[in-house]
Amino acid sequence: MSQTMETPELKSNGVITLVQDELETPPLSLRRLTWLRFRRHKLAVVGAVVLTLLFVYSFGGGLIFSESFANYTDTSLRLNAPSAEHPFGTDTIGRDILARTMYGGQISLLIGITAVLIETFVGVMIGALAGYYGGVIDNILMRITEAMLNIPEIFLLIVMAKFFGGRIPPIEFMGREYSGSVIVIVVIIGLTSWMYLARIVRAEFLSIKENEFILAARATGTNNFEIILRHILPNSVAPIIVSATLGVANAILNEAYISFLGLGVQPPTATWGNMLDGANNYLETAPWLWFFPGLLILLTVLSINFLGDGLRDAIDPHSRAT
Repeated sequence: MSQTMETPELKSNGVITLVQDELETPPLSLRRLTWLRFRRHKLAVVGAVVLTLLFVYSFGGGLIFSESFANYTDTSLRLNAPSAEHPFGTDTIGRDILARTMYGGQISLLIGITAVLIETFVGVMIGALAGYYGGVIDNILMRITEAMLNIPEIFLLIVMAKFFGGRIPPIEFMGREYSGSVIVIVVIIGLTSWMYLARIVRAEFLSIKENEFILAARATGTNNFEIILRHILPNSVAPIIVSATLGVANAILNEAYISFLGLGVQPPTATWGNMLDGANNYLETAPWLWFFPGLLILLTVLSINFLGDGLRDAIDPHSRAT
């Protein structure tokens, strides 16, 4: 009989203790919850690690090899296969491919990042204005966006790169000299890639601007500029981050496309794309010319795509439960 009386008491104490533990456990912050969700996405974590290693490889390589060494030509070493002295082999004029992939990676990654900064700025600005103000402004901006979407991006990129490629002189930045074609490629890619982001931002603004906290901000006399920057835009940052992340991969691929056609970044500035162009006539006789830069492009694009998928899942507002 005593056992039957003790059981409910123990159960009751257990429930009380469990409830107290739950009440004392602080809730997870949004940042912590996002990190936990991202960490569960194994491919995204692998992508982030590989992408970090690629940045270290490209920018840390400048501490090991000088740019003059990467551009040094020695025809007696022409088309040497990979060896202990030249782990990635040499190209058609005797330059070390390992050093050139390091410096080429710097340009390819910088092109991807800076082009996405332009793309994000233009896309967010147009999408925000169209979504917030609506009416005539929305109609005009969306018709411009649709017109840009109807123009083949690669075709426009090739035409503009051909037209402007030789008109800008080389520039120096952080101790390196870049051909003017780098600026042309960055600006053209950035100005031809913003349309999808603009439509995403417009949809976010159309949805968020009808929420009660936006109506309250208007009622208190907050001006439109502050509402856009301080209230709506921070709540739209999730799809912007995902789109920008994936845009880096798209920009790197676009640069590789036109550089492979000989219309991108011009020598002596190396990129992974124009290194592939130099390997065009040696696909079978010297496969190391295209294998290493091609592999680096593949790893970069895959890593960014995995990272973008992980960020999308981690910051998805419709699935916060872990």
